[in-house]
Amino acid sequence: MTTAWVGIGANLGDPERVVRAAIRALGELGAVCASSLYRTEPQGDANQPWFVNAVVGLESDLAPEELLKRLQELERAAGRVRAGPHWGPRELDLDLLLVGDAVLETPDLCLPHPRFHERRFVLEPLAEIAPELRDPRSGKSALELLRGLDDPLRSDRILDGSSKYNANGEEGGSSPQGGSVARRS
Repeated sequence: MTTAWVGIGANLGDPERVVRAAIRALGELGAVCASSLYRTEPQGDANQPWFVNAVVGLESDLAPEELLKRLQELERAAGRVRAGPHWGPRELDLDLLLVGDAVLETPDLCLPHPRFHERRFVLEPLAEIAPELRDPRSGKSALELLRGLDDPLRSDRILDGSSKYNANGEEGGSSPQGGSVARRS
């Protein structure tokens, strides 16, 4: 099993509900550890609703390309249409950030995600649940990348505490980092 890290974002409809539903759906792909939810300023076009973002870690034996296909299926099921502006509003966005220490560049998939290390809306939740996780390209930890970040966009935690989900999307799974990730009240 390899640990994969997935960024989740939504800003249309009820984005908090959509992000929570995505976390539960990802639970069906393996043991999922989820960050808090964050309300984040949109990148690109500022004339759109703020996003709700989170990061999940899941254990999977799927090849990265197959995992990407599963993420795209979840996006389509949530109503995502890949049209319109690059950084425009969306029902659900699932980004495959890292898969173990894989470094991969194909026409359909780049690992690690080529811009994950530049984005506060990814690094804050990632550093929350996996602060020592290393970028296989730079060797820096998620926390080091966050501390060195030059991203002026705001990101505010809106649901405090991280949670863990089992393969059925229910609380009580195990953390891909090997430790416990407990809900704080």
